[in-house]
Order: sequence, then structure tokens, then C-alpha cells
Amino acid sequence: MTDNGGFEKAGNGQANGSGTSANGDAEEAIAQLFDDYQAGFDDYDIERICDCFALPVIIWQHEKGHVFANDDELIENIEALLKALEKEGIAHSEFQVVSSHVSGSAALVTLDWSQESADGEAVFEFTCHYQLIQQGPDWVITCIINE
Repeated sequence: MTDNGGFEKAGNGQANGSGTSANGDAEEAIAQLFDDYQAGFDDYDIERICDCFALPVIIWQHEKGHVFANDDELIENIEALLKALEKEGIAHSEFQVVSSHVSGSAALVTLDWSQESADGEAVFEFTCHYQLIQQGPDWVITCIINE
């Protein structure tokens, strides 16, 4: 099961140390963002995954950064990723919050991911660092660094 409660408990016990209600709202919205992101992968739903991003978005992977400037570029990347996951038999993705920090309309979040086969065996385990921004009431991903 996803542990999104870590958004409130990261670092010094609170996302920004102030304990304000506004930060509680941000933490809840960020938790929902990652729940949606995870569900998109579990359902192989390209549109749901794309909705989690602001454009342009930067993704660092294998020591190389890629900038996706528009929907078509991002969709092409996600399609390729989902095909690779399908080939490996990934049936479910799960994350644990390692750390989070919210400051105004920006946030930094680190998640440990496990992608599992239908029988629950971990096929991939990795860490991702996310830079987020708030757009209106929603939080979206602007940068991912994959370890």
C-alpha cells in the first residue's frame, strides 16, 4: 500500500516546519498528485500520467537530462516507458515517501518506488527526486531525477 502520510512527517516532523493549515492543504494535494501518478502507471493510463506534469518538464535518467517541451514529446516518452514496463510484466507500482519539503508554491519530494509483477515480486526498485510547483489549486511535476 502507498504510504502518502510521509508528506506530513518528512524532515523535522512537518513539511516546512510551520505546521500551518495552508501547508496541510499542500501536503494533501501533493499526496493526491502521487496517488494519481501511481494509479496512472498501474492502469497504463497515459493521459492520467501526463496530467501530473507541467510543461516543459525535465527528466534526468541514466546520467542524462531530457526536456519534454510539449504534450506530444511527453506522450511519446511515457508510451515507451509503459511498453517497457508491460514487457517486464509490471502489474503494480508502490511508493514510500523518503522526504518532502514544501515552501510556498514549490516542493521537493523524494520517493522510493517498487514496481512489482502480478505475483507481488519486486522487479524494479529505485528512488526518484521530484521538483513540484503549484498551479492554481493543483501541484504538478516539473523535474524528475531518477537514481
